[in-house]
Amino acid sequence: MNLLDWFAKGLTYDQYKGQMKVNLDEMSTVYEQFELQAEAKTELQSLKGVASKVIVLTEDWCGDALMNNPILMKMAEELGLDVRFVLRDSNLELMDQYLTNGTARSIPIFIFIDDEGNEKAVWGPRAPEAQSMVDGFRAELPAKDAEDFEGKQKAMYKKIKQTYVENRALWDAVASSILNKLDKVK
Repeated sequence: MNLLDWFAKGLTYDQYKGQMKVNLDEMSTVYEQFELQAEAKTELQSLKGVASKVIVLTEDWCGDALMNNPILMKMAEELGLDVRFVLRDSNLELMDQYLTNGTARSIPIFIFIDDEGNEKAVWGPRAPEAQSMVDGFRAELPAKDAEDFEGKQKAMYKKIKQTYVENRALWDAVASSILNKLDKVK
C-alpha cells in the first residue's frame, strides 16, 4: 500500500481517542494544557505547505504517545494538517518501514506527507530531551537479573509517565524537535 492508502485507513483523532483503553486521561491532560509558544507558532507559519497530512503510528498503551500525540495535534491544528492514527500492532507492514535504529518498533512515528502521498519528513519516537531523560532513568536501574529489577522498572515507567504528563518544558522540547525536523524539508 502507498502512504495515501495508509492515511485513508487511519483513524481521526476523535476515533483514536474513542477506542483508547489506556492513557486517555493523561493524553487529554497534555492536549488541554499544552500551548505552542509564540516563537513556535511563528516558525510553524513558515512551514505551511511542507506537508498536508500526517500518519501517526501509535498505540494507546505507549507512554511516549500520550505526550507526543497531543502536541502534534496542536501543531497540526495550527498548520491545518489532516492527521490519521494507524495502530502499530495491527499494521506491522507499515511499522516495519519505519523502525527505530533499523530494529525497534518504537512509537509514535509521525509520517508527514503531501497531497500525492509523498513522504516529506518522519519524526519519532522521542525528542532528544525525552530520550536523554529516559536514558538517565534507565541508567539507575539494577541489572536485569537482580531481584528488584522488575519492581524498579515498573516504578521507572510510572515516573516517566508522570513526567510526560507534567513537564511543560519537555512538551516544548517535543514541539521544537518536530519543528526542527519539518524545517529541514521546507
